[in-house]
Amino acid sequence: MKKATFILLLIALLAGCKQNEPKTGNNETATAEQTTVSDPSTVFVYYFHGKQRCKTCIAVGDIAKTVAQEYAGKDKVQFLEIDISDKANESLAEKYEVSWNALIIAKGEDFVDITEQAFATAIDNPQSLQNQIKEEINKRITK
Repeated sequence: MKKATFILLLIALLAGCKQNEPKTGNNETATAEQTTVSDPSTVFVYYFHGKQRCKTCIAVGDIAKTVAQEYAGKDKVQFLEIDISDKANESLAEKYEVSWNALIIAKGEDFVDITEQAFATAIDNPQSLQNQIKEEINKRITK
């Protein structure tokens, strides 16, 4: 029963994403073209989103960006915000089988999709999400 409730909550959150207007101020989106020449030794934190984002969507992206920036200068970690409504990003979205919002942490062909956990914790327990992102980044840095 808990799993069904969680799935319904996740669906409601994602449906809400399509109805709310995005907040302005973060125009640091990347295109697939910018990421195809990627260094395979770099850990990428990909935040995929559409044009319209809800409060939870924005929180997931902000937390992921903040965590990735903590690694700046000491490790090869890069945060990329990917607008999936941009045709230039189709190939990257297809590679990770993304059709809407997603949080993917990848190094070369090794990647993990933590979208479900991210949306479940971003608002009520952001520290948990931060810890999970750090854990997944650290797993890939050491490989």
